[in-house]
Amino acid sequence: MGADMSMPKGSNTPVPTTALRVELGWRSGPGAPDADASALLLVAGKVRSDGDFVFYNQPVHASGAVRHEGKRRSGDLVTDTLFVDLARVEAPVDRIVLAASADGGTFGQVPGLHVEVRDAADGGVVARFDSTGATVETAFVLGELYRRQGGWKFRAVGQGYSSGLEGLATDFGITVDEPQHPARPPMPQTTASAPAPLAPATPAPVVPPFPGPVPPPVPGPLSPPQPGGPTFPQHPAPTSAGPPVPPPPPTAPVRLSKVTLTKAAPSVSLAKQGGTSGALRVNLNWQVRKQFPGWGGRRGAAGDLDLDLCALYELADGRKGVVQALGNAFGSLNRPPYIHLDGDDRTGALSSGENLTVNLDRKQDFRRILIFVTIYQGATSFADLHATVTLQPQHGAPVDFSLDECTVPSTVCALALITNTGGDLVVQREARYLVPDRGVSPQRTVDRAYGWGMNWTPGRK
Repeated sequence: MGADMSMPKGSNTPVPTTALRVELGWRSGPGAPDADASALLLVAGKVRSDGDFVFYNQPVHASGAVRHEGKRRSGDLVTDTLFVDLARVEAPVDRIVLAASADGGTFGQVPGLHVEVRDAADGGVVARFDSTGATVETAFVLGELYRRQGGWKFRAVGQGYSSGLEGLATDFGITVDEPQHPARPPMPQTTASAPAPLAPATPAPVVPPFPGPVPPPVPGPLSPPQPGGPTFPQHPAPTSAGPPVPPPPPTAPVRLSKVTLTKAAPSVSLAKQGGTSGALRVNLNWQVRKQFPGWGGRRGAAGDLDLDLCALYELADGRKGVVQALGNAFGSLNRPPYIHLDGDDRTGALSSGENLTVNLDRKQDFRRILIFVTIYQGATSFADLHATVTLQPQHGAPVDFSLDECTVPSTVCALALITNTGGDLVVQREARYLVPDRGVSPQRTVDRAYGWGMNWTPGRK
């Protein structure tokens, strides 16, 4: 299917049982709110647990079949991408709902809203649906992937909700933490249907896993869909031999709040978002959309691209240093510098990307922290690289932003500057591509740009 061919609402088309990229797209402009893509994995019309909801605050499904990859901008076109590997979807899951939610407005203010399903291997469009006529809706079910006769199909849905992502999610069985809307009365039942609408080298210590919240009770048994169907069609679970696969472990109620930093609103106080203690996880996730002409031979392949997430730090007592994989300077969480690099993703294939953890219980010991990323190998610039940065406090709303398109031969990008201001840590979006002079390392380049004043020697990992 060509990119200019849109499916009629309610129609369906087969899709390959393989890895797909589902791209929610729209045009940005004055007064246009931001939008976010999400997916719900359903069994007989409901999620099995809150873990079946994949979105910006819960970006990876436990099965690995669905993950949220984040936003990309090209001119006035914005896309938010979900990666869906249909071959890895658990057998009981018969439907994957593909949804969108508006952040700071309604979809009547969002021009060019559409969803495209692409083959992840070659980028070819296998399905597209353009949603038109939106008014006061703040969430949409744009489409769904569902099982049919041993394969998968995509259906163009286009059902809107005026109750936002919260209303859409709760209709499919999600438990939402801190609801933003009053509970709605139950929908009327009929006999014909059951409504379901839609570098100093410091040995890296063993760091405890990022704390998770307390799981809620497992929801009760779900009744099968009744004849007549809801607003958009239900699909029966496929028949298969063998015992049913148990649902994934239940998770805590999902938190829908978030903070997105932009050029117009580039900074945020962690204290005002509740992020005053515990661990702050800084995540970098990236993907390469196509081979850039400036990349040569093997080093240009997406699988060979190696980005390094790093941090320059300055402590309150004046000590300075760097946390990075180069030189095995992984830092420490429980002693200075109270920053730890969790690992080195040398391929970009890990769905979790690369992570730094900052100990917010020692925030009084920080003067400033600069989070930056370098290209260790695999490319000569960040051109055509899509990256999303997320800062997730243990307590409080996550802070995220996407990198703008790179138009210079940059091998180092300053991502975020965290500054101690009167005991409060303020996060400033930098998203600043830097171009090293000939013979100057990326680390020395970012040091000079931000006045760290450190001495650098060659290193390797």
